[in-house]
Amino acid sequence: MTLTISVLASGSSGNSIYISDSKTSILIDAGLSGKELERRLDKVSVKADEIDAILVTHEHKDHIKGVGILSRRYNIPIFANQLTWDAASDDLGQLDENNCNVFSGEFMIGGIGIKPFAISHDAGDPVGYVVFSGHKKIGIATDTGFITTEIRENLKNLNFLVIESNHDLEMLMNGNYPHFLKKRIRGEKGHLSNDDTAALLPELINSNRPGILLAHLSKDNNIPKLAYITVKNNLEKMGFKVGEDLKLDYTYRHKPTKIYNI
Repeated sequence: MTLTISVLASGSSGNSIYISDSKTSILIDAGLSGKELERRLDKVSVKADEIDAILVTHEHKDHIKGVGILSRRYNIPIFANQLTWDAASDDLGQLDENNCNVFSGEFMIGGIGIKPFAISHDAGDPVGYVVFSGHKKIGIATDTGFITTEIRENLKNLNFLVIESNHDLEMLMNGNYPHFLKKRIRGEKGHLSNDDTAALLPELINSNRPGILLAHLSKDNNIPKLAYITVKNNLEKMGFKVGEDLKLDYTYRHKPTKIYNI
């Protein structure tokens, strides 16, 4: 069984991830306009009416802006936990009640399994996901300020990982953001830095040698190549050869990644 994934957008201007097993296709978040989501999907040769479900990680607008629009336009079911529904309902607009699904644990959409797990972010009840089909597993953790034991355990034994690498600490602290915002980003319910992610990844890598995509890179407080080099250097310091033992890349704000086959 093969899973395919493309990160359609990642960052404070919008987030969405496409995953398919060729029979069932899902979006994790839809934080762009409906028109832009259609355009991004088209760039990876997918039509919006092929999407079978939208999974929501949390209620921030850069994750839900297009959720209600796509659901109404294409009759797509939405899945979120109860506290996220409570926090997001005003922004999602009027929805067909048959498309409003509340999860509280692991569930299936077609042949794709979904395991939500709690992350540490300033939202009602934010989650990451492990998406699996057969023996293939993808982990998604893109908005968390702290790595809990639960997060760490869920991100082990994967074939592919989309993980936050939001900011370079020096750029953030020397930048123009107000103090309260710097404090929020650095807090336990904020975002992971390049150094945080670089330190975490060697703990997660085993014989599976997952493909890794660095996500939610800040426009103001990071540079994609800096995030990549920071993570790459630490992986190689720990004995992993990037490009040989595992693949490492980063996501984009304004265009989709390529389709990765897992």
